[in-house]
Amino acid sequence: MRSTRDTLRDAARAKQAVRERVWALLERRGATRFPGARGRIPNFVGAEAAAERLAELPVWKRARVVKANPDAPQLSVRARALADGKLVYMAVPRLSEEKPFLLLDPDRLKVSPRRAASIKGASAVGQRVPIDVMRPIDLVVCGTVAVNRKGVRVGKGGGFSDLEFALLVEAGLINDKTLLVTTVHPLQVLDEDLPETDHDFRVVRIVTPNEVIACRRARRPPGILWDHLDEETIGRIPVLKALGRGKS
Repeated sequence: MRSTRDTLRDAARAKQAVRERVWALLERRGATRFPGARGRIPNFVGAEAAAERLAELPVWKRARVVKANPDAPQLSVRARALADGKLVYMAVPRLSEEKPFLLLDPDRLKVSPRRAASIKGASAVGQRVPIDVMRPIDLVVCGTVAVNRKGVRVGKGGGFSDLEFALLVEAGLINDKTLLVTTVHPLQVLDEDLPETDHDFRVVRIVTPNEVIACRRARRPPGILWDHLDEETIGRIPVLKALGRGKS
């Protein structure tokens, strides 16, 4: 019987192959902007239009609290959320602090939504908060390298989106009513099966500048899968380290 570690290694190799293929395709078609595609969530041409299309959806209009990734292609999403009066949570880079999330409250900002929504701006004006004081999340917007029409996504490979999601599930801040979406370039939407593990979550809406793809509501991890984490990862993320001590 194959071990969990073997399965995870195989999935990681398969995901990296997908990333390399999509990064190359985006670059070849001229679909990226600074700082480019390779090694990151691609900053794609049309990101602003995708954000506007997302903002037209009922799921967006109903949401009061949004958790968003900090990457460049979702800057317009974060700025629009603040402009629309939504609370926005962003993770501290690499979850490296005991208070692992930044809260952006539009009622307290003294700078423009776009400036506050930038990585530099959020670090300056956002309030660092522990998970136990956070509000329940209505909508998760995640960055993606590749996604298929079933909602299976491949991120940039750091694993932090999955960890952030799992931590918020553990805390009861993400539940079955929380909607998960991503904004991407059409070239990032693949008509093929994509590698997936038990700690991966799926999105229910894919928004491009041209269309909205509704995905079947699918499984999502029930929380932290400790057997998918090594001691080094647990040790360098304070909130994981604290939770691990509580379980031992």
